Amino acid sequence: MNYLDAVILGIVEGLTEFLPVSSTGHLTIAEKVLGLDVSDPAVTGFTAVIQMGAIAAAILYFAKDIWSIIKAWCLGLVKPEYRGQLDHRMGWYVIVGTIPVGIAGLLLKDVITGDLRSLWVVAAGLIAWSAVMWYAERVATQERGERDLTMVDAIVIGVVQVAALVPGVSRSGATISAGLLRGIDRVTATRLSFFLAIPALLAAGIFELKDALGGDISVGETLVGTIVSFVVAYAAIAWLLRFVAHHSIAWFVPYRVALGLLLLALLSTSVMSAT
Repeated sequence: MNYLDAVILGIVEGLTEFLPVSSTGHLTIAEKVLGLDVSDPAVTGFTAVIQMGAIAAAILYFAKDIWSIIKAWCLGLVKPEYRGQLDHRMGWYVIVGTIPVGIAGLLLKDVITGDLRSLWVVAAGLIAWSAVMWYAERVATQERGERDLTMVDAIVIGVVQVAALVPGVSRSGATISAGLLRGIDRVTATRLSFFLAIPALLAAGIFELKDALGGDISVGETLVGTIVSFVVAYAAIAWLLRFVAHHSIAWFVPYRVALGLLLLALLSTSVMSAT
């Protein structure tokens, strides 16, 4: 990997981390196009670490909300009057909703960084989950807002987030779809998707840091990719929140399906190898 590769991958990560198009899928494709070994632990680690740039962007963008949640959650541990507040409850929702993907990530680490890094899987994930996104929007009532969220919502959305470990599915595509199927409005589902992504991706990045820095990828290249990811992701977050306020996430379905079909064609004709 060189610095140009790091910049390109940082841009891809920042653009796709929070959009319902699958950042892992796009990074895998980009790495293959750049001639990188997607099965190399250093490359896999680099991918996880530059996600921390996108997470840093989310933390900065939602800094006020995150501080309110942390403060209310901590106060609620010792002061009962805080326990009914939305911010205190949101703290528990994020904690509980993150547990399923944390457990699955640890138990399935070898599979996630191995067999699932195939472009056949990426293509299947892009196409198959598009149907879920389309169905979720079609049946969505969006009758419930942020104050109507319950622990059941957090558990269901947290469990569905596990599907995002499959490249091509998309973390935001999975969690927003689950929220819509629970009757939650699109903006609330998107905000909750961001909050659930922060601890999950931050933990993944820290866990993979040793692999990213233990191979041929330099600290400088990793730092550049992370900074680029941060800048691009911040702009993507602001755009997505405005977009989902007035548009269906089904708008992303044609792109996902087209990319999945293109991948299948390239793989079937051996123009591109799967791993």
